[in-house]
Amino acid sequence: MSLSKETCTACRADAPRVSEDDVQALRQDIPEWKLVEEDGEEKLQRQFTFPDFGKALAFTNAVGDMAESLDHHPALLTEYGKVTVTWWTHKIGGLHRNDFICAARTDELYNH
Repeated sequence: MSLSKETCTACRADAPRVSEDDVQALRQDIPEWKLVEEDGEEKLQRQFTFPDFGKALAFTNAVGDMAESLDHHPALLTEYGKVTVTWWTHKIGGLHRNDFICAARTDELYNH
């Protein structure tokens, strides 16, 4: 099954972070996403490009709508011609499988 078709699960504060092996396997489905560390937390981040601010804003709103429907929220930075999306699970201070699912769904929004 494609990562983007998987279902996000409710995440508790004691949910396990993905292992390094899982990270490497899951990243194969989202090759354009970078692993970044901010404030001691590992996160997924990708920058998407657009021809103008209006299209960047429309994408930001689409990602926001998707995030709201899943009750899992990224950091979104919208600028002229680009949007930076950062996924991580706040409750566990790092990466959960849900973050990879949401990154794959974000890619689908961009590609359609």
